Amino acid sequence: MPTRTERLREAIKNIADSDAAERQRQGLQDVPVGSSQNPSTKILTVANVITFCRLALTLVFLALFIRHEHRVAALTCYAVAAVTDFLDGQIARRTQTVSWLGKIMDPVMDRVLLFTGVLGLLFNGELPLWVPVFVIGRDVYLAIGGAVLQRYRKRPVDVVYIGKIATALLMFGFCDLLLGAPVVSGLGLVGASWLPGLNAEPAAVGIFFVYAGCAFSFVTACVYTKKGLEVRSLATDDAA
Repeated sequence: MPTRTERLREAIKNIADSDAAERQRQGLQDVPVGSSQNPSTKILTVANVITFCRLALTLVFLALFIRHEHRVAALTCYAVAAVTDFLDGQIARRTQTVSWLGKIMDPVMDRVLLFTGVLGLLFNGELPLWVPVFVIGRDVYLAIGGAVLQRYRKRPVDVVYIGKIATALLMFGFCDLLLGAPVVSGLGLVGASWLPGLNAEPAAVGIFFVYAGCAFSFVTACVYTKKGLEVRSLATDDAA
């Protein structure tokens, strides 16, 4: 009888990538354990500890920021958490300690960090409502799409590079908005109050990175939608 820990590890494998987990069970993986293609079942790795520290820093940031206390300290927590987003993945790959848990937690922590930055700025009235609605709504849409695709293929759709660009732009933009500097004159291209920086009102330069990140996020959603439709079409053809 498998122990509770073993069952948990198997569940984590299937959530992260069931196809790769099945190849691992069958001994078909020809790459070292701990590589991206053949993750380990370890939980307490340096990379995973950094990932969980990112969560702690994110929560501390949100608590400080929405209370209007120690804004510099709050920004420092957010900036350090954003940097560790790159650090944990690099450590895992370079030390060959990629784990199934890390494959699940890393993208989840990315979204938590992104959402807390968005919500903190929204609560302080420093970000128009449509930005968090779009950013969070896009992720909800992709999550629902991913759940639907589970009917046709267990393995999730591979991450696309343009999505990483979108996340990087949003992260940088939110960090600058949290800092609130440098402030530039509005371009005066539109009169809409919900487009700071593009209207005549001065705004932190980070807002333009946020706009670019939203544009890349939209394109990313379209790419994932196309890939999802291809997966469903292929699965339907195979079943016919």
